[in-house]
Amino acid sequence: MLDFSANINPYPPAFPWIPDASALKDYPDDRYETLKEEIGRTFGRDAAEVAVGNGSVELIRAFCSAVLGAGDAAYVESPTFAEYGMAVRLAGARCTADESGAAVRFLCNPNNPTGKFLTRPEVLRVLDGVAGRGACLFLDEAFIELSDPAQSVADVSDENLFVLRSLTKSFAVPGIRFGYAFGTPELIEKVETVRLPWTVNTFAESFAIEAFRHYDLLEESRDRIARERAWLCSRLDALGLVYAPPSANYILIEVPVESEVLVERLLSRGVLVRDCRSFGLPRHIRVAVRTREENRQLIEALEACLP
Repeated sequence: MLDFSANINPYPPAFPWIPDASALKDYPDDRYETLKEEIGRTFGRDAAEVAVGNGSVELIRAFCSAVLGAGDAAYVESPTFAEYGMAVRLAGARCTADESGAAVRFLCNPNNPTGKFLTRPEVLRVLDGVAGRGACLFLDEAFIELSDPAQSVADVSDENLFVLRSLTKSFAVPGIRFGYAFGTPELIEKVETVRLPWTVNTFAESFAIEAFRHYDLLEESRDRIARERAWLCSRLDALGLVYAPPSANYILIEVPVESEVLVERLLSRGVLVRDCRSFGLPRHIRVAVRTREENRQLIEALEACLP
């Protein structure tokens, strides 16, 4: 089975890491001081401006629990990651299409699943508009490390900004579940207070510290992904398929049949793609950019399965 449904780095950095089993006899340091200092060093932020969690989803929910409550509204532009809306509702708030009345605006950059990508100046203009209304911008940069990190605003400290990141996608280790985020010390304290204790386990903490020490190796991953993305797009063009302009390691493709039909046909050939009905897109699939040989097999499967 070739899995094109998960947007994981196909060219993760290689570095030596051997988990120390003896460390499992102790609880992790719930303040995660060493880990936060390493993250702060990597991004030029103080450790007090860093939150960590068991994957990005925990931080999305912790943020909503800390910031939103009954009577509050959040603006979530569609289509995007469904967890934002879920976390808003779990916090007792509601989603709204009226941005002017929202306490929080959610923005995914690059967006999942469309790949729409805003430059740093564009994001800062959005922040200015949100802050001018006294609201908060929740900026999800989970895929920016595999796109163009020069456009990130993770270095910006603003009381109206919370920036989410995911280490596990870029380093291809989703099994360890590790997310991190940036905000002012006051906002981070609120989020960390809501977060359950010890959710980042000892092995995840150990791997993350070592990964941030090799963070610069992601540059090669980005270069290789960009080349493969261009190759894959050229083959999609040859098939006459329309797709959203991609910016990261995934492509949203419009298909000439109901997505569930094509997904089943591809599955019968051992290829798994993301059915985008869950995003409200019944005639779209999302595919990850993988290695050249795997991408060839995807194109061959599409040739065989498309009407």
